[in-house]
Amino acid sequence: MADDVTERHPAVVPPAETPGLTGLMTLAAGVVIVAGLYLGRTVLIPITLAVLLSFVLAPLVNLLRRIHLGRVPSALLAVVLALGIILAIGGLIGTQIAELMPQVPTYAETIRQKVDTIQNYALAKTSLMMRRLTPQLNAPATQQPKTTAGTEPKPVPVEIHQPEPTPVQLAERIITPIVDPLSTTAIVLVVAIFVLLQREDLRDRLIRLFGSSDLHRTTAAMNDAARRLSLYFLTQLAINTTFGLVTGIGLFLIGVPSPLLWGVLGMLLRFVPYIGAPLAAVLPLALAAAVSPGWGMVIWTAGLYVGVEGVMGQVVEPLLYGHSTGLSPFSVVVSATFWTWLWGPIGLILSTPLTLCLVVLGRHVERLEFLDVILGDRPALTPVESFYQRMLAGDPDEARFQAEMLLRDRPLSSYYDEVALKGLQLAAVDAARGVLTEAQMERIRSSMQTLIDDLDEYEDQEPTAHGAIDGPAALSREEQDLPKHPAPGKAVPETLAESWRDHEHAPILCIAGRGPLDQAAASMLSQLLHKNGLKARVLRHAAASRGLISALNAEGVAMVCLCYLEISGTPSHLRYLVRRLRQRLPVAKLLVGLWPAEQAILTDERLRTAVGADIYVSSLHEAVEACLEAARAEEQPAPALAEAPS
Repeated sequence: MADDVTERHPAVVPPAETPGLTGLMTLAAGVVIVAGLYLGRTVLIPITLAVLLSFVLAPLVNLLRRIHLGRVPSALLAVVLALGIILAIGGLIGTQIAELMPQVPTYAETIRQKVDTIQNYALAKTSLMMRRLTPQLNAPATQQPKTTAGTEPKPVPVEIHQPEPTPVQLAERIITPIVDPLSTTAIVLVVAIFVLLQREDLRDRLIRLFGSSDLHRTTAAMNDAARRLSLYFLTQLAINTTFGLVTGIGLFLIGVPSPLLWGVLGMLLRFVPYIGAPLAAVLPLALAAAVSPGWGMVIWTAGLYVGVEGVMGQVVEPLLYGHSTGLSPFSVVVSATFWTWLWGPIGLILSTPLTLCLVVLGRHVERLEFLDVILGDRPALTPVESFYQRMLAGDPDEARFQAEMLLRDRPLSSYYDEVALKGLQLAAVDAARGVLTEAQMERIRSSMQTLIDDLDEYEDQEPTAHGAIDGPAALSREEQDLPKHPAPGKAVPETLAESWRDHEHAPILCIAGRGPLDQAAASMLSQLLHKNGLKARVLRHAAASRGLISALNAEGVAMVCLCYLEISGTPSHLRYLVRRLRQRLPVAKLLVGLWPAEQAILTDERLRTAVGADIYVSSLHEAVEACLEAARAEEQPAPALAEAPS
């Protein structure tokens, strides 16, 4: 019985590797890069703004060049239009603020009165509560002796007058605050012009610098970055413009002064992640409180901003963005914190596009893959790896949730073939390497059986729309890309041969291989056969051993399915097992299911002949189809009608 005993190795977990020189050099390079970004922010911020502006203006430049305007005029006209829009927005904001300034004292007085009212109300309530809690406070306080007039000398008031500023000082006070923004804007516009004029040359130089040895990968990375950045900016611009337009119209209907100003500021501030919309609502709320003596206008204004931002952030943005940016929500929060610390408020505005560039690098540069893993929206584990992790952790509930998501658009047999079986194969490989303890193996077997029982409510057929399970709106890209096959045909013959009739004992035996997880594969096949109209029962590998094969109940058995997750080398034990089953069940068909399709026995005709089975399959779907085909082949012919007498 040596061939029926499963060979197991002791669990051996290799020790952790000592960090090598490559890891230390990568860490040092990261520290140097971060330090360089911080120390060189004065130069890097305008250049970064110019490059991002060129991505925004690139579609306009391409449009102008398609109408034969020329490269230089197209770039200059696009930058002039951008400058005109910036100046127009600045002029509009300045005009609106100038119109509000004369009313500021009146608004301030209204707000002061409301604050006094709130303070008096709070003091009255506090005083009443204190009198109830401490009755001693109700007693009149002792009169303090009044100071007689003239006993203390009156202080002499002292006034300090600043000298009138000279014209030069006055000009310096006015010009100094605007020199920095103007110089930065000029640098951004000039650099943007040169980037737009030299796009092809800069692209070639970057390819030469970073990826001339792999032009395909470098070109794909650059195209991916350009596409994602352009799509992000255009989508963000459309969403923020809609936000400003809707809030401006809403404030006009509510009656808040200067709604055009607040709409434009809302559009601009919403480019700041997370805090932009709340900042845009602060001044309109204050103005609503200053204009109206009551609180109705404030409540309507707050409701307007909460409602519009809720719809934009929770409905419109997910629908328009989808997976276009490729950033996870966690990475957006972390990147906003990091770039704000590094470059201040400008870093907060640039955090999303800069992080998007890092994710693109991580997807196309092997050594930077960790950036995509940490910051990207793609799952860190494949569906198969995720399934194995849940089995290893003994968490069948999470595995069932994943299965319900995948079963939305595929039959049960497809899920078993593409996820469950491949996940169990990972476990079988780890068991062969000796890295799984017996307790872990038992946990995997128990969790797998629980999952199979939970999925018994699903039919092995194409899912319908009304049968969808509640859950997230969409699968991940990796889950959508999983192969899937149609459900097996359910045309079970109405009239079967005697060996396939609904017998007291099931006509199909699913015998597990001698591997530690082959029993789960046999259970999945048995369940699928039941769902396709064929009765089956599961037997352990020991039931077909030399010592117990004679006790095997062969009554009514028409087909035997041998289920193996992993088999290596020359399968002599499989050949002897098939021989024993031939002797015990001479009429039954023998099917061997070796689920890894790349196993040599499925492709080597010599090995297949040596084993001697009738059918070889590499998936549960093929096994079910083979059993259905065997049942159809054994269908009894309908009795011939007797000829009528002439």
